[in-house]
Amino acid sequence: MIRLVGAGKVYQMGAVSVRALHDVDLVIDAGEYVGVVGPSGSGKTTLMELLGCLSRPTTGRYEFEGRRVDALDDTALAGLRGERIGFVFQTFNLLPRLTATENVELPLLYRHVPRHERRQRALALLERVGLTARAAHRPSELSGGERQRVAIARALVNRPAVVFADEPTGNLDSATGEAIMSLFEGLHRDGQTLVMVTHDPSIAARVRRLVRLRDGRIEDDQRRVA
Repeated sequence: MIRLVGAGKVYQMGAVSVRALHDVDLVIDAGEYVGVVGPSGSGKTTLMELLGCLSRPTTGRYEFEGRRVDALDDTALAGLRGERIGFVFQTFNLLPRLTATENVELPLLYRHVPRHERRQRALALLERVGLTARAAHRPSELSGGERQRVAIARALVNRPAVVFADEPTGNLDSATGEAIMSLFEGLHRDGQTLVMVTHDPSIAARVRRLVRLRDGRIEDDQRRVA
């Protein structure tokens, strides 16, 4: 599904060039559950932005489902991101004036999906994450764990090929974080491809494959037996 070949990323900060990734080679197959770990400044966020089509590599090649991502223009890149990729963030990124259902529907609204289908798909996903009874509530009326479940439902509503999660339990207490991880594991069992950035060793221990970064390079890449 995903292939990086010699991918590098350089940020220009005034007259200074900062290389965040160095010649990264990485293949992720459909159905994998991958964790990305490493110390601060190791390149985790930069790698996630490249894989999630939020930016392009400065050097090297990126292929997503056989398409050369690095060759796409901004419109095509946004289309690929909206149709094939889901995101879950540490800070939830929900719109405060919208209900849980309306927040989940939002990506479908941008794709001009008819209202009835939007509502049907949103409610089905809220049921899947255990929030049917909270569908009409706004984010301020939800707990942190409930907000993250809404965010996960929103990430899934476009039926993405892959979901990227950036520290999805970082703002949650341990019990709520455990419930969110159990939800991710259920998605993986159902065949969803997942890539998760985390600094938490207990979270990293639960993924099926662990990619460790240091100084913008892949230091280790281990697959584990289920």
